[in-house]
Amino acid sequence: MSSTGAQKALREGSAQKRSAILVAARELFLADGFDRSSVDAVAARAGVSKRTVYDYFGDKQALLLAVVESAGELLMAAIRRAIEDSLTHVADLQDALITFSVRMVTEMLGSVDYLALMRLVTMESVHLPQLRGRDHWMMNAPEEAIAERFAEFARAGLLDAPNPRLAADHFIALTFLLAANAFGPAIATDDARMRELLVEGVRAFLRAYAPGHPAARDVTVGA
Repeated sequence: MSSTGAQKALREGSAQKRSAILVAARELFLADGFDRSSVDAVAARAGVSKRTVYDYFGDKQALLLAVVESAGELLMAAIRRAIEDSLTHVADLQDALITFSVRMVTEMLGSVDYLALMRLVTMESVHLPQLRGRDHWMMNAPEEAIAERFAEFARAGLLDAPNPRLAADHFIALTFLLAANAFGPAIATDDARMRELLVEGVRAFLRAYAPGHPAARDVTVGA
């Protein structure tokens, strides 16, 4: 095997070990809690040495943060896919925002990654001081992603949103947060009450931010 091939195999093997450690740690932290989960147990479940866990993550608290961030990254990837799928080629802004809201609520709030993230952040908050302020990327990433698209809508004349980030905060409060508070993780995709809540939330948002009436014109943004 060439030296280049050997380096590539090593990188792939390292990525696999890192993933195995994260999966093992996530399972143990959720099942037994952070304090009762040892690095020895994580290493044994991941099939690596204790030294490898320390080499990859430094200590158990850093490993917990890495587990939380890994779940957050998966959720952000889902949010960005939904934005691209639902809010790129827009013929009717109201319909697009409703479709996006329904998809995000049903796919995210009931997802394994979201539930794991919420449980870990709630149960182990004392061990996650990095998440207590607004400086960590996870505290702002969903809002920023939506704000980027709202800024494009504003430039296209679809929204009157001089402050796209504030508009994103209002949109999330009127849709995702309301749904989460009303239904929690037990959300069915065909729940008429959930859809009605989201539809009315989108309409309220557009009454505040749409120039005139909800836009119904063909426009391409983010292409």
